[in-house]
Amino acid sequence: MVVSFFFRAEGSFLGRIEPEILSWVTIVGGFTLLLGVVSIVRVNYTAVKRKADGWGYKLATLISVFVIAIPAMLPTGWSDQFGRGDGSIYKWLFNYLDAPMMATMFAMLAFYIASAAFRAFRARNAEATLLLITAIIVMLWRVPMGEEFLLSIHPDIPGWINTYIMGGANLAVQRGIIIGAALGAAAMALRIMLGIERTYMGK
Repeated sequence: MVVSFFFRAEGSFLGRIEPEILSWVTIVGGFTLLLGVVSIVRVNYTAVKRKADGWGYKLATLISVFVIAIPAMLPTGWSDQFGRGDGSIYKWLFNYLDAPMMATMFAMLAFYIASAAFRAFRARNAEATLLLITAIIVMLWRVPMGEEFLLSIHPDIPGWINTYIMGGANLAVQRGIIIGAALGAAAMALRIMLGIERTYMGK
């Protein structure tokens, strides 16, 4: 897949096997999801059985997995409340339990991010000063009041920020991070497949 991305693979051997590989990726991904559920159940059940530290939270995790998963897997022909459609048990649990908990978690994380940003954006040297100025400009651009302030200075400033900062420097850094993370994930996958990496087995 990586090689075919860098070359014109249409009509070649790589182009012919690419859809087949994508199908196998989907199949393997489905099995890994199932394996993940089995692993969560096994690890948490063992902790609950041994009454390890925090076993009450692990019991809540187990109950949540089954309460959400079972109604979603049952056929809608049995009841309108089964499946994942509107009015189903799964939809209700997602909208009124899962989504509010996620919103609460991210709202709490905002304070930690603000604290980390305050520490990181101190103008101690030229690079930190440049980071601080860029962060202030971007935050002004993302807030409606700040955008109006920038528009009052010059109507093209938001467009410049979007083009040169978000679509230029920021995008280049994001691509570098993604490439590094992809190379790290590929290296770890090779280590696991070759039997070199065994820490996930507790060794």
